[in-house]
Amino acid sequence: MRSNVFKILTLASLIAFLSSCGFEKSGITGWDYNTEVNGGFQKMPFEEQETGPNLVLIEGGTYTMGRVLDDVMYDWNTIPRRVTVSSFYMDETEISNFNWLEYLYWTTRVYSADYPEVYKKALPDTLVWRSKLGYNEPYVDYYLRHPAYRDYPVVGVNWLQCNDFCNWRTDRVNEYILIREGVLEHNVNQINEDNFNTEAYFKGQYESGKAIDGLPDLNPNREFRNVKMEDGILLPKYRLPTEAEWEYAAYALIGNTIGERIREEKMWPWSGHAVRNPEERYIGMMMANYKRGRGDNMGIAGRLNDNADVTAPVYSYWPNDFGLYNMAGNVSEWVMDVYRPLSNDDRDDFRAFRGNVYKTLETDDEGYVAEKDSLGHLVYRDVTEGDNIDRRNYRSSDNINFLDGDYESATSAVNWSEEPEDDEKLESQYMYDYSIYSMINDKARVYKGASWKDRAYYMNPGTRRFLDEKQRTDYIGFRCAMDRVGSPVGFGGQ
Repeated sequence: MRSNVFKILTLASLIAFLSSCGFEKSGITGWDYNTEVNGGFQKMPFEEQETGPNLVLIEGGTYTMGRVLDDVMYDWNTIPRRVTVSSFYMDETEISNFNWLEYLYWTTRVYSADYPEVYKKALPDTLVWRSKLGYNEPYVDYYLRHPAYRDYPVVGVNWLQCNDFCNWRTDRVNEYILIREGVLEHNVNQINEDNFNTEAYFKGQYESGKAIDGLPDLNPNREFRNVKMEDGILLPKYRLPTEAEWEYAAYALIGNTIGERIREEKMWPWSGHAVRNPEERYIGMMMANYKRGRGDNMGIAGRLNDNADVTAPVYSYWPNDFGLYNMAGNVSEWVMDVYRPLSNDDRDDFRAFRGNVYKTLETDDEGYVAEKDSLGHLVYRDVTEGDNIDRRNYRSSDNINFLDGDYESATSAVNWSEEPEDDEKLESQYMYDYSIYSMINDKARVYKGASWKDRAYYMNPGTRRFLDEKQRTDYIGFRCAMDRVGSPVGFGGQ
């Protein structure tokens, strides 16, 4: 791990802290915290958010999103707009084949006996390598599983599979943290619904690994308790980055600023206007893995300038000023956003994102959180207008088409400002009804950056393309992100 890690107090030191003779008092009631005498309300020690494996901190800020110097493809979908991105964490590399094989192994170990479809659902499509006029069968057979390719970026995964991987990674990292801190005992025989799930654990629905019993509880009615979000021990969810986050991280303008002034705008994730390294030691070597022209994937024998015919290992070339590798070339990358041609012009200027579908936990007849499903996951449902009857900031669960595809942006001039009764969509009125007015629908997801198959134009971070969320290719991979909670960089320095 190349980033600072703020260690959480061990269980022994925690017990010592809670049992110490000195108590912090409430600023509003005057009662002592962390004492059984006063009922046991606890204030846990907390320094900073721990940095998860393979993540680096991306210090947030303001930048111009969507800028492309020359729109040579005439997409007209990169309208410049100034936005602010909050600090977040991002993988320093793409997710590799070996990372994905670890995921596949876990799904096999936990689900294969009763739910083999879970493993099948997680499998990458290796047939994406086939070409009708090219001999690519070696990649079909070897790319995913042969150790020669273990450090290469995984491909053949769709947007939905990448989200499933992020959810799995969240649970495995948080399970490891609880075991590391002596709060949870690892159960290597977790099967089906009896596997660690962060949300189920928070709701008290994870039953395995209780030999250690959890944290000491100062509530006089209980001896031990589960770790809570308020303790700050467990990490936020892994997820795909938003388009705004990915583009911001790729530009890495942190290396081009003096005070609050950007010294030089970037065309690529590195400084300058050339795609070859200008340093004397590496002069002439390619800064990224891309296709220079028809029939030229890697240069001439004896001088393979990017040393990659298809993809390259995830730590290839030079990192940008945030420490991120391959933010140009190698593989394009999925991001969270639903694609709209004018998304850069019709989104918020703070944490810009299109694709919100708000959900809430399913409850039983008594109002308690429903039992987890057979795979160990809590069940969610879309929020309803009845749930939000008193809200002013939103009513609808699905906000994908807000101001760009909903009734307010209808293609018909008839009743364009009036929402149809019962939210019934008339095909003649909506611009994103697939195959009627557009090939774009609510399942079209943005992917960013160039790949080994692309020309240099797409290495500009401002370029954007889309593909259906179920589609898989030999040139799109991904990396994970995580929210930074609290201060942007830490009050004590990072």
